[in-house]
Amino acid sequence: MINEQLINPKSIVVVGGSDDIQKPGGKVLKNLLDGCFAGDLFVVNPKAENVQGAKTFKSVEDLPQVDLAILAIAAKFCPASVRELAENKGTKAFIILSAGFHEESEEGARLEQEIVDIINANNGCLIGPNCVGVMNSNHQGVFTTPIPKFDPMGVDFISGSGATAVFIMESGIPNGLTFSSVYSVGNSAQMGVEDVLKYLDETYVEGKSSKVKLIYVESINKPEMLLKHASSLISKGCRIAAVKSGSSEAGSRAASSHTGALASPDVAVEALFRKAGIVRCGGRQELSTIASIFMHPELKGKNIAVITHAGGPAVMLTDVLSNNGLNVPPITSPKAKNLLEKLFAGSSVANPIDFLATGTAQQLGDIIDACENDFDEIDAMAVIFGSPGLFPVYDVYEVLDRKMKECKKPIYPILPSVINVKDEIEAFLAKGRINFPDEVVFGAALAKVYNTPKPAVLDADSYSLDVAKIRKVVDEAENGYLLPEKVQELLDAAGVPRAKEMVVDTPAACVAALNEIGYPVVMKVVGPVHKSDVGGVVLNVTDQETALKEFERMMKIKDTTAILLQPMLSGTQLFVGAKQEGDFGHLIFCGLGGIFIEVLKDVTAGLAPIGINEAHDMIHRLKSYKIIAGARGQEPVNEDQYAEIIARVSALCKVAPEIFEMDINPLLGTRDKVVAVDARIRIEK
Repeated sequence: MINEQLINPKSIVVVGGSDDIQKPGGKVLKNLLDGCFAGDLFVVNPKAENVQGAKTFKSVEDLPQVDLAILAIAAKFCPASVRELAENKGTKAFIILSAGFHEESEEGARLEQEIVDIINANNGCLIGPNCVGVMNSNHQGVFTTPIPKFDPMGVDFISGSGATAVFIMESGIPNGLTFSSVYSVGNSAQMGVEDVLKYLDETYVEGKSSKVKLIYVESINKPEMLLKHASSLISKGCRIAAVKSGSSEAGSRAASSHTGALASPDVAVEALFRKAGIVRCGGRQELSTIASIFMHPELKGKNIAVITHAGGPAVMLTDVLSNNGLNVPPITSPKAKNLLEKLFAGSSVANPIDFLATGTAQQLGDIIDACENDFDEIDAMAVIFGSPGLFPVYDVYEVLDRKMKECKKPIYPILPSVINVKDEIEAFLAKGRINFPDEVVFGAALAKVYNTPKPAVLDADSYSLDVAKIRKVVDEAENGYLLPEKVQELLDAAGVPRAKEMVVDTPAACVAALNEIGYPVVMKVVGPVHKSDVGGVVLNVTDQETALKEFERMMKIKDTTAILLQPMLSGTQLFVGAKQEGDFGHLIFCGLGGIFIEVLKDVTAGLAPIGINEAHDMIHRLKSYKIIAGARGQEPVNEDQYAEIIARVSALCKVAPEIFEMDINPLLGTRDKVVAVDARIRIEK
């Protein structure tokens, strides 16, 4: 757990500090000195009497009591230093910059675990090893630059990669982005990204803590913790954006079922972020742009006024907003004519509002006032104002700053002339403002923020499942696919409606089943995974002679143990699936069923538990949703029943976490009902 000694230490020692500022030990010491650390600052260096003017000791044994130790020494020397500091010097916080631990070798992993054990035994906290450090307004315990401007309301930034943290800051700082704290967790030996986020959540104080959190992560080791505390922070009014790298499908594991083939670690991450309300970013520039958007008032609606004195950028911004779910609506208010009279001839207030290259600061103010007070259809303003370099534009940016203070609607400044009016932009940023130099990057980021849903309700709706029956089936089962009759028992116990079906393995049993079910019927092989691929599905069998002939043929198909008979039903083919994804728990999937799942691959995923509202959202996000809703006169699917089945499958997986993969494919949906026609369940204990 992060402690006060890490955040606001009264004393710091740099073990391995030196005069060479091109090495980590020297550079971190310089950053601490340049940042005017207010406490006692010590150095341990056996070869120097005085390092950069700081009080220097030959060994850690010679040190007084110290709160925070920053280690920049070889990995093999770290455990002994940590032990002396933790056990004899009262040190409760450690930042280990050194590499050479579990990322390099088994011996390094052993050293890393030894350090963690020592620190844990002494109730301390550890950042790293193999990291660039931690910095905030109290101390800059990092060996890198840039050192950002610190502001309590700036960004809290947590990164699993030191170099990437540097590059992300370099992307945001020039545009005015400020920071409250930066954590580079490195190997995350004791605490990872999730633990730092937990600390930020548990110590959040309204009005005093930053509302903006950024994350760069390469692996999520504690997804439940991340989900809990991200959702909690967002419910408190915070906003979170993250980059999760390593998203390629090459990382997917081979699996035998449809669901297994659809699942991948990145699908789980996507589902987790969506459930938590985290805005997922694809790279550094997008992350820093979205952080900058977060520093402005929240966008409450989708209608944007584009205010410009240059046509091209306004068109490009309008395109990207319109193509990503936001609107640049025509302004039809009667008061638009009043505004037009205040602008030069040739100006337009249609939206984009173009007040020409000769537009003045006064006119910009008039336009913003009209959007704020007269044009009720407008939810926010994007102001594009650069310069060809003919005259200064300090007055324009002064007006823009003043209006941003006065207006309740968000105003996003897009100031593209970073060379021609460099000084004016710097003056604007010095007022605490942020610039978006590229309108297209800004527009795409704004749309992504707006389209990211709020955190889902974490507790699923309660359903009457027969828990005892479910547990009996699962407890008695061996690893592998359940027999059809056991699948039926689980579906019935979970309350998932299914078509009547009978499993037969002799001609006599087949005739008896046909007499009970009636015609027409569907015949399916029991055993092969992909039945259609091996000729193991026959539809619309209308007589006994055909049925027995097909029975004889199908029983000869490889791996077939029996034949499943069902009444021939009609309806839209649907799919619901589940997949166990390690520490993430179960992913729940839905989409069109039958062969469409393989051809279209149009599925959405959610992270269990899934409630009814989240299930409806999953259905609505399908590209094929119009088919489910009844496009072009087709019969619609009973969406409420479909959503309930999704939620019931989620609840089933909670009761039976041993379910490794589950396919209900297809379900048949009509206006009146949705029933499962075929299902497979794989158990792994």
